[in-house]
Amino acid sequence: MLAAFVPIWVLTGLGWLAGRYRLLGGDAERVLAGFVFRLAMPAALFTTLSRGRLVFHPGALGAFAAGTALTMALGFVLCAVLLRRGLGAATIGAMAAGYVNSANLGIPVALHVLGNATFLTEVLLFQVLVVTPIILVALDRAAGRPLRPATLAGMPLRNPVIAGLALGALCSALHWRPPELVAAPLALLGAAAVPTALVALGLSLTSGGPRQPGERAEVAALSGLKLLVQPVLAGLAGWAVGLGRADLLALVVCAALPTAQNTWTYAAEYGQGESVARRTVLVSTALSMATLACAGWLLS
Repeated sequence: MLAAFVPIWVLTGLGWLAGRYRLLGGDAERVLAGFVFRLAMPAALFTTLSRGRLVFHPGALGAFAAGTALTMALGFVLCAVLLRRGLGAATIGAMAAGYVNSANLGIPVALHVLGNATFLTEVLLFQVLVVTPIILVALDRAAGRPLRPATLAGMPLRNPVIAGLALGALCSALHWRPPELVAAPLALLGAAAVPTALVALGLSLTSGGPRQPGERAEVAALSGLKLLVQPVLAGLAGWAVGLGRADLLALVVCAALPTAQNTWTYAAEYGQGESVARRTVLVSTALSMATLACAGWLLS
């Protein structure tokens, strides 16, 4: 199992070196991340799902949801009660503690380590359809903005990753395979998703910025919740419902993914907890290579 992480480490390290020495220019992270998010990752999801059988794992998904809810609640209490943050900053803290990077890093890990992205697509849908609306409602309330149900309802349709996932799932459900003239180019494009995403991830690790007072302890606590507490809680919930070893491995690996970059995106949009969000993404991403490998080794 540990050998499956070696290519992930190598490509992420290559991206870090490219960013450290500016080998690809100053806009490389933005360009590569945009390519992965808008083109390669949707194609990879569509290809994977359209060629397989659509399966749902209610026990595993329920255990993941339980671990996510408990971890985000702990993150919110940490920020709101112990650190006296406002509603907006505490919401961002909760998101940093429990919202996994299911796309940019999750899909490469799932495809390379687990062999498929079946369970990860369920995680992705749960986060987009259930968790994200709750977070945005809380941020809107903190910012004094009115609720925007139309915006929330249309969010999955405007997200290229979700669009690729939905179309692939539809083809699988209908047992319809697209013609080779369509499927072959999409498969070729999707094959670029994993290596490009990992290089872009390495590039993101070279980003920085000024640190706010008291931020180090907050980032450490939120990263600990994300990388240690969430997978443990999810694993215990999965064990309690009697999941098999393969399903338990997929559950814990997905729960051990680092904080999603969307956390910083939302923090910047609402002007709440931006520095903490950015550094939690960077720290949890950098450390996740080790925690993911440990999770895979323990459950393999």
